Amino acid sequence: MKHPVDVHVGKRVRHRRWVTGMTQQQLAERVGIKFQQIQKYETGMNRISASRLWDIADVLQVPVSFFFEGLNPSTQDTADQGEVPTDILADKEALELVRSYYAIPENQRRRLFDLARVLSDVV
Repeated sequence: MKHPVDVHVGKRVRHRRWVTGMTQQQLAERVGIKFQQIQKYETGMNRISASRLWDIADVLQVPVSFFFEGLNPSTQDTADQGEVPTDILADKEALELVRSYYAIPENQRRRLFDLARVLSDVV
């Protein structure tokens, strides 16, 4: 049985790997394991040990805390209220948008970000 924390951490691993353009095979090689193990981690089927999570964070260039961001058992899906859903990492379109965003040169990306904030009325 999958534990919700393992599923969440696995999704965050998949998200970060995908955003950086790294394949499961590449991540596995850099961590020193087989890609099938990465598959199991990303689906939450296997729990990631602390030392392995440390290694994954190092390869993906994020702090270990990144994998726990957004984890809140009392959080409900608020998409119908116009807010970001709690499981945005499961939305392939959102992930593609993030990847495209980071492919834009920094000065243009900042201007696009400012435009998006104005259009969404978020201050």
